[in-house]
Amino acid sequence: MPVKDLGFRRAAPALAVFAAVRLLGLAVLAVWCSAAGSSPHTLLSARWDSLWYARIAAEGYGYEVVLPNGDVHSNLAFFPLLPWLERLVSAPTGLGHGSAGLVVSVVAGLAAAWGIFAVADLLHGRRAGVFAVGVWAALPVGIVQSMAYSEPLFTALAAWALYGALRGRWLTAGLLAAAAGLTRPVGAAVVAAVWVTAVLAWRRGERSWRMAVGGALAPMGAAAYVLWVGARTGGGLFGYLDVQGGWGNGFDGGWAFARFIGGKLASSAFLAGVGLIAGVVLVLWLYGKCVRQGQPAPLLVYCGILVALALCASGYFGSKPRLLLPAFPLLLPVALALARWRTLRAGVVLGAGALASAVYGAFWLNGSGPP
Repeated sequence: MPVKDLGFRRAAPALAVFAAVRLLGLAVLAVWCSAAGSSPHTLLSARWDSLWYARIAAEGYGYEVVLPNGDVHSNLAFFPLLPWLERLVSAPTGLGHGSAGLVVSVVAGLAAAWGIFAVADLLHGRRAGVFAVGVWAALPVGIVQSMAYSEPLFTALAAWALYGALRGRWLTAGLLAAAAGLTRPVGAAVVAAVWVTAVLAWRRGERSWRMAVGGALAPMGAAAYVLWVGARTGGGLFGYLDVQGGWGNGFDGGWAFARFIGGKLASSAFLAGVGLIAGVVLVLWLYGKCVRQGQPAPLLVYCGILVALALCASGYFGSKPRLLLPAFPLLLPVALALARWRTLRAGVVLGAGALASAVYGAFWLNGSGPP
């Protein structure tokens, strides 16, 4: 693939678009919270998963909640890289761990935007790269990019690992894949993408110690944490799965999700069920479009695993849009379409999407929010 200059000047328009969309989202959230009497800072840094990460940063692992039905919600379900970084930022600044998480997310969000631009620019050119970042920032659940959640950090690590794999920078790809494996369970998707790229390179005749070492490093992060959890819980290799089972998470091929949608269709929430079906169809159509457009194998593998895990997991159905946030390769067909339009027309469409995302994000966080 052609070598591209990844200096700040080349990526600056994409980073500016990302910053503008995120600032719009935060501004709308601030206005909404002012009217609703809620706190934007609390919504972004001290609710839902943010609280679990902040507690791990402050106290370490070992906290759990036992529900009335006997299920155990253990903080061992949360991978450690984000809490480590929260602690790292909190110590010299004096910020609370939740606020430190927001700092991490700001930096990680910009790094993710840069990584997405790098991948799209490498494959389709600078203009498509800018639009890919803009569409990612303007997703309906884009507000999560500004929360003390692990999605921005994971997306940054995944995007740059994929870029490294596409460019044959094996040590970089392996180290970033290992870090992604310390961030979220779906780090396995990044590992698989790096391995597939290495296998394809090997079949083309490439042989190097860097490729071997990068491939060996890639699974180390996830493996280390899963094995540590197994040793701590006494569950061995399946200890982490037992922890996730306590949260009601598992992989059932999508059966529970299908029953959830069926329940919506059979109730007064019929339109919500139709919306869920439309969303699933859209995701699958976009993935098919990625295949037809000939995306490189590592992107298809990475994105395919993310989609399969998100749609076929059995727990927390409201989280599925958020879980798909790192699946940025799905957006490349949309970015390519926008890149072919005149700038004014494409800008108006992207701006309208950003405004809609901002309004939805404010509504979402002041309502049910991400579980």
